[in-house]
Amino acid sequence: MTVPAETLQPVPWDADIASAAALIADSTRAAILRALLPDRPLAAGELARLAGVSAATASFHLAKLLEGGLITVIRQGRHRYYRLAGHEVAAALEALGLISPGLPVRSLRQSREAAALAEARTCYDHLAGKAGVELLDGMLRCGLLEEKSGRTGGGDTSSHRFEVTGAGAKELGSFGLNLLQIRRSRRHFAGTCIDWTQRRRHLNGALGAAITSRMFELGWIERGQRRRSVRVTPVGIEGLASTFGVDLP
Repeated sequence: MTVPAETLQPVPWDADIASAAALIADSTRAAILRALLPDRPLAAGELARLAGVSAATASFHLAKLLEGGLITVIRQGRHRYYRLAGHEVAAALEALGLISPGLPVRSLRQSREAAALAEARTCYDHLAGKAGVELLDGMLRCGLLEEKSGRTGGGDTSSHRFEVTGAGAKELGSFGLNLLQIRRSRRHFAGTCIDWTQRRRHLNGALGAAITSRMFELGWIERGQRRRSVRVTPVGIEGLASTFGVDLP
C-alpha cells in the first residue's frame, strides 16, 4: 500500500542532514558561517570581504543560507545585517571543526589569530578555548556544578548536563546572575561542547551564555583584535581565580 505523500510526516528520531551539509560544504558559505560564529550581525559587504569574494557572489550565497535556515537577516532602515539562525547552528559548526583538517597557516597574522582563538574565544555566545575549558573545570573542582549523565528534556540531548549546587547558587548569585530567570529560557540549561582547539569540554547552554555575558559586563573579558577571539583582562584573571577557581597565566 502506498502512503500519499501529503500524509507523510517528518520522522522525529531522524533528520535529513544532507541538505544542511550541502549548504555548509561550499567554501564561500563555510567562510561566511565562520565569520558569523561570534554572534555579531554583519553586513553583506563585510561578509564578502571576510570570505574573499565579490559583493554579488556573497549575495548569492547569503540567499542560499537564508533559504536553508542557517542564517537570519535583520533590517535596519536601508541596511541588512546577517547572523546565525541560533546556537544550534554554531554547535554544528564547532562539531564539524573536530573532524575537519585545519586551515593552512600562510602568514604570521594567521598564526597569531589561530593562537588567539585557541586561548580564548566565543563559541556563539559562550566562552570557549583554553579559558572556556578551564572555566568548566574550575566550577566542577570548586563544587559549583555537579554533573548529571543521560538524556534530558527541554531540548538537551547531550550525554552530559550540569546542575548548580547549593554553593554554586550562592556564588553565581553574588556574581550577579539570576538563576531562576536563566532557567526560564527555552534553551537547555547547562551542557557541554567539545572544544575544537582544546579537544576538551567547555560549558554551553543558557548558563554558559549568561556567565559569558556577565564577564563582558564586568570587564573580565573583552573582544580581541582578531575575529571571534576574546582577551581575558587582568581583572578577569583575578576574578576568575577568586570566583571560579580558574588559574590562567
